[in-house]
Amino acid sequence: MTEYLVAIHHPDDYDPAVAEDEAMSRGIDALNDEMVAAGVRVFVGGLHPARNAMSLRAQPDGQVLIAGGPYLQTSEHVGGFWVLDVADLDAALAWGRKAAVACRAPVEVRQFH
Repeated sequence: MTEYLVAIHHPDDYDPAVAEDEAMSRGIDALNDEMVAAGVRVFVGGLHPARNAMSLRAQPDGQVLIAGGPYLQTSEHVGGFWVLDVADLDAALAWGRKAAVACRAPVEVRQFH
């Protein structure tokens, strides 16, 4: 088995209180239940907005610069993710398709080293 990250991407102005209705929440809950029943879900997590992130950068002098906000300035950010333990990329992509439908958002699938 191989572990994959299935990441959900949201626009920077994403507000779950507005964007996530009861039907969407039920769909995500059903997907989580299906992943648990299939024995593939290792970990799942939702993230606060990127604007609440803290970025750390090592400096040449050995100091670490800490700044408020995301490391990357983009219009979208990772809003949540699953770590799945599945047989191969095809299996990870099958779960990614379900995640894109349940979350109504773009999904990225990446294998761990």
